[in-house]
Parts: sequence; structure tokens; C-alpha cells
Amino acid sequence: MDIRIQAIHFVAAKQLEAFIQKKVSKLEQFYDGILSAEVVLRVIKPESALNKQVHIRLMIKNFDCFAEKACDTFEGAIDDAVDALEKQLAKHKKKNRTKSVK
Repeated sequence: MDIRIQAIHFVAAKQLEAFIQKKVSKLEQFYDGILSAEVVLRVIKPESALNKQVHIRLMIKNFDCFAEKACDTFEGAIDDAVDALEKQLAKHKKKNRTKSVK
């Protein structure tokens, strides 16, 4: 899976990029057909408690998954977004199985 990381108006640390690669690549365990992933990191102004925002879009053949989460750290927001995507992938996989059985 190809994972593109884009940080808006700041430079992401190598540790953060490695964390993102690790977490997002684990989504392949839930669905085999993931073609690529786009991760966008943004710091929301003005400074508030939940000012780190993450958008993750998964490109799948004939389907896209998207999750947007905000948290006080990028790691927390990534964890939340990946959890949401796991649920979406499981739901999509179940839906496809149901269609193929009929």
C-alpha cells in the first residue's frame, strides 16, 4: 500500500511519519484491496485543547473510506482515525460478503 503523508504549514518529524506508516499499514489486515492512503496533518488555529487534526482517506477499488479526527496530539488523532477506518472496512467487507452470497 502506498501511504502519502502531507503536513500543512509545518514539517512532520520522522518519528511521527514512522508512527503513521505503522498504524495505517495495519489496516491491510482488515481489508486486502487497499490501493493507497492519504494522510493530512493540520494544526488548527487558534490554539485550543484539541488542535491537532488528522484526515485519512483510503482508496479502494470502487470505494473510498475517510476519517477525520481531532485530538490534543497527532498520535491520539491517528489512533482514533485508524479505529474509525477499521470499523468502516469491516462494515464494507461484511456488506460485500452479503452481496456475493445472494
